[in-house]
Amino acid sequence: MEKAYNPYDNMLRVLESAANMLGLKEEDYVVLKYPERELRVAIPVMMDNGTLKIFEGYRVQHSSIRGPSKGGIRFHQDANMDEVKALAAWMSFKCAVADIPYGGGKGGIKVDPRTLSKGELERLTRRFTARILPIIGPEQDIPAPDVNTNAEVMGWMMDTYSRFRGYAVPDIVTGKPIEIGGSLGRGEATGRGIMIVANELLKRIDKPVEGTRVAVIGMGNVGGVAARIMHNAGYRIVAVGDISGGYIDENGIDMNELSKFLSKKNLVKDYKGNGRFCTTDEVIACDCDILVPAALENQINAGNAETIKAKYIVEGANGPTTVEADEILEKSGKIIVPDILANSGGVIVSYFEWVQNRQGLAWTEEEVNIALEKKLIKAFDEVWDLAKDKNASLRMGAYMSAISRIVAAHKIRGFFP
Repeated sequence: MEKAYNPYDNMLRVLESAANMLGLKEEDYVVLKYPERELRVAIPVMMDNGTLKIFEGYRVQHSSIRGPSKGGIRFHQDANMDEVKALAAWMSFKCAVADIPYGGGKGGIKVDPRTLSKGELERLTRRFTARILPIIGPEQDIPAPDVNTNAEVMGWMMDTYSRFRGYAVPDIVTGKPIEIGGSLGRGEATGRGIMIVANELLKRIDKPVEGTRVAVIGMGNVGGVAARIMHNAGYRIVAVGDISGGYIDENGIDMNELSKFLSKKNLVKDYKGNGRFCTTDEVIACDCDILVPAALENQINAGNAETIKAKYIVEGANGPTTVEADEILEKSGKIIVPDILANSGGVIVSYFEWVQNRQGLAWTEEEVNIALEKKLIKAFDEVWDLAKDKNASLRMGAYMSAISRIVAAHKIRGFFP
């Protein structure tokens, strides 16, 4: 019987491979194999019908070696501790690749938010914030949006934390509404970052942006934004997919029109255009140049890796490709820009938001986007050069870059007591 996919095991295997390529002893990086803190909480919520329901929540702090833990909160019915542990570790590496002074953290609640009213969702968010309040803080652990959470949810978290402190604490979360200290450009940052790294990849292979065919799985705040921004930059979006299935149009999809349609809580399967409805498997296997998996983990696995025609994969989601799939894709000559580099635009601009809050400043959107591009290009250059120097994949290059920074910081700080 095939062993069930465990994202934390997947992370450990990649960590070990990258550490071995760097020639590290296990004692140099063993602390990265274990989260610093794992918190599991029971969240009682009074439902609209007067009944009391208990939800399970998690907050994991993987590393604080390079700074406060940083990472999103997701609301999903399949959330579990192993998933959150893996996501927290990926955040540690992501922040290190981008060279921002954070460690990794992540949180989640096992819930399908579609089944809750807005009032129930707010009460759940506020009670969860109160439960994890002892371990979060602007200098300790800073949450942000993730799957099925948004600026409004971050506003509830910020307000709850501030009520306990007795004064406004905008820098407790990032990704919050502009009106209470959010940053311009934060909402599009992850999707914009995907386009920036795709641009850098095309420069290295001497391929023009204009007409490059792209398929995107996941039409949320990452994939949907990436597809629209890439479309407006000249890429041809030939296929998209969400929870309802996929849609293919070889002549190109008008992503401005589709984005407007989806913003009204419609699904891809309901879109009426010149293309055809299909399965998400068909989107993954469609004829394109770049595939952007931007939904959840384990999207690309041993079962579908061989069907992928795209020469290049830019990972929008966290952990979308299993180790087994990675091996298959590498043998077939595919180039993968890994998640800890490709989707780091969100945490980079979260860092900018936190800095603005700490300094009491507000940057223009142009300033944010220029600073984001500068950070991402620098990170891409370092990963590309390291991968070439070590004759390794971009994933190994990114992990080696991240591990080197974290291990160096750990050696400098030493052990306490």
